[in-house]
Amino acid sequence: MLASVANAERVGVQTRVQSIDILRGAIMIVMALDHVRDFWHSAAQQFSPTDLTRTTTVLFFTRWITHFCAPVFMFTAGLGAFLFARGRTTRELSRFLWTRGLWLIILELGVVQLGLLFRHAYNPVILNVLWALGWSMIALALLVRLPFGAIVAVSVAMIALHDLADGVKAVQFGRFAPLWNVLHQQAAFQLDGVTIVAAYPLIPWIGVMAAGYCLGRVFLFEAERRKRLLVQLGLALTLAFVVVRAINVYGDPAPWSAQSSAVFTVLSFLNCSKYPPSLEFLLMTLGPALLCMGLVERVRLSAANPLLVFGRTPLFYFVIHLYLAHASASVYRRIHPAGGVDLAGVYVVWIVLVIVMYPLCRWYAGVKQRRKDWWLSYL
Repeated sequence: MLASVANAERVGVQTRVQSIDILRGAIMIVMALDHVRDFWHSAAQQFSPTDLTRTTTVLFFTRWITHFCAPVFMFTAGLGAFLFARGRTTRELSRFLWTRGLWLIILELGVVQLGLLFRHAYNPVILNVLWALGWSMIALALLVRLPFGAIVAVSVAMIALHDLADGVKAVQFGRFAPLWNVLHQQAAFQLDGVTIVAAYPLIPWIGVMAAGYCLGRVFLFEAERRKRLLVQLGLALTLAFVVVRAINVYGDPAPWSAQSSAVFTVLSFLNCSKYPPSLEFLLMTLGPALLCMGLVERVRLSAANPLLVFGRTPLFYFVIHLYLAHASASVYRRIHPAGGVDLAGVYVVWIVLVIVMYPLCRWYAGVKQRRKDWWLSYL
């Protein structure tokens, strides 16, 4: 193994890997669908699209496909950290991770909260995906100081074993209950009269980012071997999901069950828990994601391709598209107070939003390419 890594070091790896950017770009496009549905769909505030007693097949899959976004976002952030580390000391990498993580938390509590709520009086405060991403980076800043094998063990343990704690409830910790909400049990709690919504419990997400960092070593290998390993790992994780989910004993707090039709039984099988992401949820999403990354490993796209443009400006895309989706929905509802649009309308708005985002992100990608200011690495 050491000899293989040494050979891979001589092969070298570029800071940007197209297969990672392609996957991340696709995820950014899909992510916009979920946020457009949240702001625009007439039934968005009435029931969950994964509620099998009320949903339709199309609505379910409109939500389900976006389940891939957060795991891929976290995982590729870990990959990016590994690639960033090339030519830098562990101390430099650690400093970058904790400072960038802190910046993401500030963005979440300030800029993103405003984009979600459109009001300055932040109540409730939603600890959302950038919050989890930021704290995962801070945790990774500590983990990268450990031996590589220890990082692997920690990441696998967090992903595979955290469901053992599903039965542990925050109320058991008394006044420290909010800490458990932040770490593992999604819930809302009060803090000095402010409602805090711990939407993304941290423990599994830290493991996902650390796993991405560990997989970064695969990108030291030559392209054909890298492709083969990614495809094999993606297939293995996807098969593991099918097997573990079929057994229906461990891996998700919400077991699947037979429904009124075969189609809805399949929906039940796919309806894994995201908050926090269960073992089955992560196998279901990361397996196909790694498979796709392997399959596009040898694909070469123009720098103007939307997948690369969005994949290279993810944070800029995330913040701007959130404001556009919310602002446009607010304007529409002022004109049509009766409510939002149907699902077909959601898809139309989504396509228009992605088209609008393209020139903005391409401009910003050009700025990042022309300039090497240190602060651009934080955006």
